[in-house]
Amino acid sequence: MSSGNLSYSGHRQVRFSGPSLAAVLLLAIVGLSVIWTVYTSFRIDVGSGEMAVLIRKTGLDITNGDEIAPTPDHKGIQREVLAEGRHFYNPYTWSWQVDKQIEIAPGDMGIKISLTGDDLGYGDFLAKVNEKGEATTKGIMPGVLNPGRYPINPYLYAVEIQKPVTIPAGFKGVVTNLAAPLAEDPNKLLVKPGERGVQEATLEAGTHYLNPYVTRVDQVDCRSQRFNLGEEGDMGFPSKDGFWVSLDGVIEFRVVPEKAAEVYVLFNRSDNGPEIDKEIVETIIMPNARSFCRLQGSNSSGRDFIQGTTRTAFQESFEKSMKEACQPLGIEVIQALVTKIRPPQQIADPVRQREIAKQKELQYQQQALQQESEQKLAVEKALVEQKQALVKADQDIVKITTQAQQDQEVAITKGNEKAAVAQLKLDATIDEAAAIEAKGKAAADVVRFNNEAEAAGWKKAVEAFQGDGQAYAQYVMYQKLSASYRRIMVNTADSPIMKIFESFAESADAAKAANVKPASTPTPATAASGAEE
Repeated sequence: MSSGNLSYSGHRQVRFSGPSLAAVLLLAIVGLSVIWTVYTSFRIDVGSGEMAVLIRKTGLDITNGDEIAPTPDHKGIQREVLAEGRHFYNPYTWSWQVDKQIEIAPGDMGIKISLTGDDLGYGDFLAKVNEKGEATTKGIMPGVLNPGRYPINPYLYAVEIQKPVTIPAGFKGVVTNLAAPLAEDPNKLLVKPGERGVQEATLEAGTHYLNPYVTRVDQVDCRSQRFNLGEEGDMGFPSKDGFWVSLDGVIEFRVVPEKAAEVYVLFNRSDNGPEIDKEIVETIIMPNARSFCRLQGSNSSGRDFIQGTTRTAFQESFEKSMKEACQPLGIEVIQALVTKIRPPQQIADPVRQREIAKQKELQYQQQALQQESEQKLAVEKALVEQKQALVKADQDIVKITTQAQQDQEVAITKGNEKAAVAQLKLDATIDEAAAIEAKGKAAADVVRFNNEAEAAGWKKAVEAFQGDGQAYAQYVMYQKLSASYRRIMVNTADSPIMKIFESFAESADAAKAANVKPASTPTPATAASGAEE
């Protein structure tokens, strides 16, 4: 294949010249460039957290009174915005502007303000809204935007970031409606819901997202508060006898939560801000305290306030009067204490000395009564101890007597047991003695019977020898010696000495013939048996 030629087969060849290939490549590059240019020109990339505002270049003209295009066919800024993503629009017909979306951080809220539409009438400041929720007039939009992100057209609305209303614990939120129609009865302190003015219903503690241009919330502290009467200067009153009596005290009060709105309307002054604590003290607490002290204190003389009874009665009346006077106004007096009463010094010392003397007299009387009581108590205690001793003695006597009776019964029981044991031993001894006597008698009888039997045997043996006892004795002796001599003289059987014993052998044979055993010594038993035979 030559340069500039391209061959695909042996039957057909296609040839491209060098300039034709370059032109094709150039056209391809130009085409891709055009396509890329058109693609990038038509493309609108809206990133995360952004939006695109469209502006139409061609179309119907808008009037001089329009700030934005009323419809998508009109020139100018369009109402709708492009959301996040990729969009394609003809750059010849459209232009666009990519902006950040409105982002409301947690803990904040947004107020929308309409920038387009008709002008509001005199006294109006809230924009009118159609059925779609779009503003038809300029002004502040009702409602609020909660924390989040919103694609709001900046040519249509401005967003003002504000903090929500936070009511702490122990407070009530007094709501004032700023944009509702006027109340039917302008002489009422509190208006009905939906009317302009202070609402009777209050807000509880917490966070409330309310439009500050529509609703104003003032916080009223309903917690317990203390006020010192001495803070307003010399608190006192003239006594009945013309002396000046000064005092100090502490009043603890709080706003009744159910009447927080009414109290706020009655006692709030614009020059003092939303707080009404100072107004309550100046308008309710101090006037009522001064009024009571001057009216009640003028009924008693100066020296009466040195005595404890008058001071106590004054204190109780003061607290009761303050509660009754403040309760209808929505103020609850928890306690009203008179901590110190300073009588006039001209009469304070003499009266004080007299009171000290009276107190000592009462003290001595109390001591005397106490001693009498102690004496009576000692007598009663001695009587009680005496009764206790008598009861204890009676109990000891009963105890000792009962113990002696029990010991006596135990001793008698033991004596009877010992007597019975002794009797049993005596009977056993008598039986044992009888047994021993019987046993001895039996043993004696046995001995006697043995002796008699032995004697009878000897007698029978002697009778075998014809009553010759000497012959029987010789026989016994020879019989016992014969065995020994036979062993000795075994080799001398024919000797003369053996002849002697042969006679004894013959006698033995004769005795056998006569049923007599001369060869053995008769025992008492054998003798007895022989005698019986």
